[in-house]
Amino acid sequence: GEILDVNQGMLEMYGYSYDEALRAKFADLSLNQPPYTEVEALVRIAATVEGEQRFEWHSRCKNGELFWSEVVLRRVSFGGRLCVIGVVRDIDQRKRAAEALANEKEQLAITLQSIGDGVITADTSGRVVLLNGVAAQLTGWSQAEAAGRLLPEVFNIVNEQSGARCPNPVEKVLNSGQVVALENHTVLVARDGRRRVIADSGAPIRDREGKIIGVVLVFRDVTEKQRTAEELLKVKKLESVGVLAAGIAHDFNNLLTSLLGNVDLASLLLKRRGDGGEADEVDELLEEAKKAGRRARGLTQQLLTFARGGAPIRKVASLEELIRDSAAFVLRGSGVTCEYEIPADLWLVEIDRDQISQVIQNIVLNARQAMADHGKITISCRNLRDRRDALKRWQGKYVAIALGDSGPGVATADLERIFDPYYTTKSDGSGLGLAICHSIVNKHGGHIEVVSRPGAGTIFTIMLPANQEGALPGDIKPRPQASWRQAKILVVDDEEMIVDVVKRALNHLGHQVVAAADGGRAVEVYRGAKESGEPFDLVIMDLTIPGGMGGREAAGKLLELDPAAQIIVASGYADDPVLAEYRSHGFVARLKKPFLLEDLSAVIRRIMGG
Repeated sequence: GEILDVNQGMLEMYGYSYDEALRAKFADLSLNQPPYTEVEALVRIAATVEGEQRFEWHSRCKNGELFWSEVVLRRVSFGGRLCVIGVVRDIDQRKRAAEALANEKEQLAITLQSIGDGVITADTSGRVVLLNGVAAQLTGWSQAEAAGRLLPEVFNIVNEQSGARCPNPVEKVLNSGQVVALENHTVLVARDGRRRVIADSGAPIRDREGKIIGVVLVFRDVTEKQRTAEELLKVKKLESVGVLAAGIAHDFNNLLTSLLGNVDLASLLLKRRGDGGEADEVDELLEEAKKAGRRARGLTQQLLTFARGGAPIRKVASLEELIRDSAAFVLRGSGVTCEYEIPADLWLVEIDRDQISQVIQNIVLNARQAMADHGKITISCRNLRDRRDALKRWQGKYVAIALGDSGPGVATADLERIFDPYYTTKSDGSGLGLAICHSIVNKHGGHIEVVSRPGAGTIFTIMLPANQEGALPGDIKPRPQASWRQAKILVVDDEEMIVDVVKRALNHLGHQVVAAADGGRAVEVYRGAKESGEPFDLVIMDLTIPGGMGGREAAGKLLELDPAAQIIVASGYADDPVLAEYRSHGFVARLKKPFLLEDLSAVIRRIMGG
C-alpha cells in the first residue's frame, strides 16, 4: 500500500505537493467510511493479482473536499519489481448529473403513479413504453407485460353503440402532431373483458429540437359519471313532460267531469222513466260511454302520476303482500309463473300503496307480454344499508326489489330510452308505463334501474327508502255515521260546464245549490248567507281558478269567517300536494276530477253523516 510515485495530474486533483503525496495514506485520500476505507483500498489493490480492477471511489482532497472518482488498478512489472498502477479520473460532475437524473426519473415515476387518471406512453412505432398504476388497473396489463406491445393490444377501445374498434390514438397524434381527444361513447375493453366508458386525450412527446419521439395518452373512467348524467337528464325530461301533462290532464279532467256527469244523470233519468225497449238500449249505450270515460280518467291519472306536484300519499306498509297481490293480479289467466324470494325480516317502507302497486303491475305486465304468456318471473327483495353511487344517494336504509324475467331481453338501443315518456316498441303501447314507474319511484325518494341483454332476460331493480320507525300503524275503526239529510251547498268553479253538471247532480240528489265563479265571490256569498241566518252546510271548492282567488286561499278566508265551515276541495290536478294533505289546509274531504255522481254522493253523505 505504499505510494511509490504520482504524476502532476494527481497533485492537482488532490491538492498535495509531490513529497506530501508520497507520504499520504489511502485513509487520507478517501472518505474513510465504509465502503471507502483504507482497508477496502488495500483489498482492491491485492485483488489485482487476479486481474484489472475498475470501480467508483469516494475520494478526499487535502482540504477535505470530497469528490467521486473512477479508479482503474492494473498490475505491472518495473525492472523486475511487481507494482500496481492506479489511474484516477474525476467523475464528480457526471456522478452528480446521473444522481439528479435518477432522482428526476424517480420523481416522474412517483408523479405518474400518483395521478388519478390512467397514463400510457408509446414510442413512434406505436409500442407501449410505460403505463402507470391506474392505467394498469383499467386495462388489466402490468408494466412488465405491456412494455413493447402494440398499443391497440393493451389499450383496446371500441365504440359504445356500434361495437366497432376505434382508430389508434397514437396514429392520430403522429399524423396531426397535435393534442387529440377520443370520440364520444368510447369504451375501454379490459384484458378480462370488463367494459368501461372513458374520456381520453393524446398528445405528442417532443425532444428539445421539437421532434416527436412518442405519444402520451391520459384517460379516466367516466362510466359512473355518464350514468349519473343520464339519470339527471332523464329526471329533467320527465319533469318537463310532467308540466305539459299536468296542464293537459287538468283541462281534460274538467271535460270528463262534465261528460261523465251528464252521462250519469242521463242514465239515472232514463232508468227513472223505465219505458223498456229503446230506453234499455240507450241505457246500455250510456253505460258503454261511462266505461270509456272511466278509461279516459285512468289515462289522465297515469299522466298526473308523473306530472308536477304529484306527491304520493304515503303510509307505512309491508311490501310482501302488496308485491304478491299486484303480480298475481296481472298474471291471472296467463301461463307465466312467478317465484318470490322475500325474507321474513324485510324492512317496512313508507309508500303510496296504489302508486307502488302500479309500478309492480306495469313491470310484471311488460314481462308477461315480452314472454308471450309463457315463462318465469322472479321477484326478490333484500335489505340494504349505506350503498353509495356518484351522487352519494344511498345513505341510510333501503329496500331493494328485483324483478327478473326469462324473456328475450331488451335491445341496447331501446334500453337507453326505456324510461322516456311516449317511447314504446309495442304497436299498441302508449309509452307511459315505465315513464310512470320511474316518476313514482323517484317521488318516493327511490331509484329504479334496468339491466338486460338480448336473449338473457331483463331485471328491473327498485330501491325504496326503508321506514325508520319499523312499525305498522294500528287499525282505524270507522266512526258511526249519523243520519243523512239534504244540504245547502255552495259550488265554486270557474268552468261553467262543471258548475252546470254539478248543480244538476246535486239537485237530483235533493240538495239546494248556489254557484260562485271564484273564491272572492264565494266568500261574499258565504258571508251573506251566514248573516241572513241561512248558512251553507257544505262548500265544494275548485283548487285552481285562473285569474281569480283559488281554493286554498278562499278556504283560509272562509275558515276565518266560520271556523266550522265544511269545505270539500276538488281539482283536476288529482295528485296535487294540497290534495295529498288536504286536511292540513282546512278541507274536510277531496274530490278528484272527473268524479261520478256516486263519488259526489258518497262524499256528501260521509260529511253530513258526521
